[in-house]
Amino acid sequence: MKVACIQSCAGENYKKNIKQILSLINKSIKKKADLIITPETCSLITSNKKILLKNTYKMSEDPLIKKIQEISKLNQKWILIGSLPIKDNNKYRNRSIMINPKGKIAAYYDKIKMFDVKLPNKEKHQESKTYKPGKRLVSVKLPWGNLGLTICFDLRFPEIYRNLSKKNIKFISVPSAFTKVTGQKHWLTLLKARAIENFCFIFAPNQVGRNTKKRQTFGHSVIISPDGKILKIKKKGVGIIYSNIDPGESFRLRKIIPSLK
Repeated sequence: MKVACIQSCAGENYKKNIKQILSLINKSIKKKADLIITPETCSLITSNKKILLKNTYKMSEDPLIKKIQEISKLNQKWILIGSLPIKDNNKYRNRSIMINPKGKIAAYYDKIKMFDVKLPNKEKHQESKTYKPGKRLVSVKLPWGNLGLTICFDLRFPEIYRNLSKKNIKFISVPSAFTKVTGQKHWLTLLKARAIENFCFIFAPNQVGRNTKKRQTFGHSVIISPDGKILKIKKKGVGIIYSNIDPGESFRLRKIIPSLK
């Protein structure tokens, strides 16, 4: 199984973001990746509600979803859109969407934990003012095993991952727009912990660089083995990491150390 995690730099220019993410998806396909994952909010990062309103759609109408469905069907690939802002009545959802090789939506997950923080550098985020949190855990059945879906700030809540691990999963996706300030302190440590606690592969594509005047993301997209080993990492810049993994490793480790029982 060959996994591709995309590291992009989305900002407030919707058309530029779409062009970038589609280019990176097509590069992943040329490298024969079986599963391709984009970061969180790969179509748009903004705190400007006018820009958000103008460039956000219902899931059935979103032009990026439709384009990725076409690409997925044409190339017979599993593509996880790490997340997009999706219109849901008078609020929005931060939604992760899995497209199967037939170009259909196989599953979707709405981010449960909202990013409401004040950082030491005076950076402030109030996700709950814009987004409506999800209420259910979601996993999707892939040819190589079950994948648990999470998004960014969920990472700080180990109970989400332990409950997902009860769904017989081998992999967990953590598409993110993890900030530079918090990423430097916590990103890799938390990801390794979630991998080891649940004996799952972690696929964590992150946003990178200066996204807006008020937001800078950490990069360091990473693929981690179930025993906490970093298999591939991209510290800086836009691009893609790949890893050929053995899906059976997850359950072999669980037999050796039965901590999930």
